[in-house]
Amino acid sequence: MLTKFKIIIAILLLFTININAQTPYITKFQPLVDSLSDVYGIPKAIIMGVSITESGMGKDRNPKLLNNYFGFVGKNNLMKKKGIKTKYKQYNSPKDSFIDFCKQLAKRKYYIRLKGNDDYQLWIEAMAKAGYSGNSLIWKKEVRSVIKRYKLAEL
Repeated sequence: MLTKFKIIIAILLLFTININAQTPYITKFQPLVDSLSDVYGIPKAIIMGVSITESGMGKDRNPKLLNNYFGFVGKNNLMKKKGIKTKYKQYNSPKDSFIDFCKQLAKRKYYIRLKGNDDYQLWIEAMAKAGYSGNSLIWKKEVRSVIKRYKLAEL
């Protein structure tokens, strides 16, 4: 009986450690996401969920080298500075990347209809339909999974 109790406690501790190891990203960017959500009327879950999905929780190459947290294509100077060829856009700071994401969404036809609506499901569908991602079925599934896993709708 005591052994089963120890196993359950060990599993719970591992689960807690796993979640805590993932949350510094959310903690770091939540104030920025809160501010941008207020300004642009885009749900916090969308801003944070898409950034986590597109940047691998900030651990992928693009956020590290380019401050690009959303996978936007554009100009960069990595070839000149580091001899690295890439098609992705470079930003001066993570904040600039998050702002550009919101500005890009604000240019879309669906934005007017959805601005101020916190239903992230509607945003995901509209973004996918408008071609935000190359493979919309996988992208939708990944973003929804991230939002649910980290309870981003509760931010």
